[in-house]
Amino acid sequence: MQLRTVSELLSQDITLPEVEVKGWVRTFRANRFIALNDGSTLNNIQCVVDFENTSESILKRITTGAALHIKGELVESQGKGQNVEINVTSIEVLGDSDPETFPIQPKKHSFEFLRENAHLRTRTNTFSAVMRLRSSLSFAIHKYFNENGFYYMHAPILTGSDAEGAGEMFRVTNLDAKNPPLNDEGEVDYKEDFFGKETNLTVSGQLEAETYAMSLGKVYTFGPTFRAENSNTSRHLAEFWMIEPEVAFMDLAGNMDLAEDFMKSVISYVLENNREDLEFLDKRLFDEEKTKPQAERSDMTLIEKLKFVTENNFKRVSYTEAIDILRNSKPNKKKKFKYIINEWGADLQSEHERFLVEKHFKCPVILFDYPANIKAFYMRLNEDGKTVRAMDILFPGIGEIVGGAQREERLDILKEKMKALNIDEEELWWYLDLRKYGTAVHSGFGLGFERLVMFATGMSNIRDVIPFPRTPQNAEF
Repeated sequence: MQLRTVSELLSQDITLPEVEVKGWVRTFRANRFIALNDGSTLNNIQCVVDFENTSESILKRITTGAALHIKGELVESQGKGQNVEINVTSIEVLGDSDPETFPIQPKKHSFEFLRENAHLRTRTNTFSAVMRLRSSLSFAIHKYFNENGFYYMHAPILTGSDAEGAGEMFRVTNLDAKNPPLNDEGEVDYKEDFFGKETNLTVSGQLEAETYAMSLGKVYTFGPTFRAENSNTSRHLAEFWMIEPEVAFMDLAGNMDLAEDFMKSVISYVLENNREDLEFLDKRLFDEEKTKPQAERSDMTLIEKLKFVTENNFKRVSYTEAIDILRNSKPNKKKKFKYIINEWGADLQSEHERFLVEKHFKCPVILFDYPANIKAFYMRLNEDGKTVRAMDILFPGIGEIVGGAQREERLDILKEKMKALNIDEEELWWYLDLRKYGTAVHSGFGLGFERLVMFATGMSNIRDVIPFPRTPQNAEF
């Protein structure tokens, strides 16, 4: 007899004389009705036990959270909510289950409680739906790049450079913490360390991806990155995943085209393939929104937000034009914005980005040509000498979701920018070599994967879209 998934069984529109399924008990009612789930679908399959022919010792072991191996007949359901159910002919309890201490009981739990039990939280409908969507989004990303001629590059996790120049990095060392070797100046002598230099966990795979783009043409990285930023907020993680494509011979306009097509493709994939989970999360978000004050409620449902992306062309607007729009907007003039826009050069906040998307243009927006002094050193300087060929994609409800740029391919200008920011040329000698040997226009962007999962699931806390969140004072599991 072939083992079936719950998803397969629930999709049947015929009865079957013999079926076999394994899963975990969500509920067990009246010593007769088992709601069984194996993670393949949001829904449970009802298994009806003939308690008169089932030993009392077995019945006592069937508790919430227990793993079962069930055989029986797939029949037309007598109850509401599903077409079929299983009349159990054989039942085996796999392993032990302690009903007194199992944390995930069939009742409403707070997200904070579930984070404390992250190893079990995917036994709930919300988190099983979120993680199935996370998996589908990951597949859709690889599928898109594979079908568009990109090569998948594994960027190093251990690095001696700081791609962003932010300095918020986790040091990696095998030196004795209590008695490290010191140099003549009394400082830690990293020449004695494992790699012979100060080494950290990466904050980005972009710089390394550029080296591969300048030989393979189109590449992308998709891997873990790390930021030692002491931010205990709903939008920050110390460990997160980044998608970073880099393309040779592509300018900023091509970069914007790529990013828009990519985002539409990935979101379309989950709209087509994860409808059941999206509808559940849509309802969850709707119920959550009802508890908020009217002014804080979203005008769109979750699925409407996703279709807002796939069904609209992205509006392309220069930073300068956006500043003029914001400066003259009613929320700015009436001081409704928390951060008032007074002059050109301001770093836009989420409230400004959402205004542009949700109120002014009413479609996703790509802002480009930002002030050089608020963007990274590797972005190409425009002819005006004060802006760079950067671009950010803005989505409803979340603001910025993608950040990218045409890279500075001119050696002399890149050196000048590095000098102004006190970035050591010797540290990035290999990056400068790309501008010496066969330099060419090239561009790319970065997408924080968890930001995308938040957008696609409607979850408001980034800790709830990654299996085991790493945050300040928390490295549990």
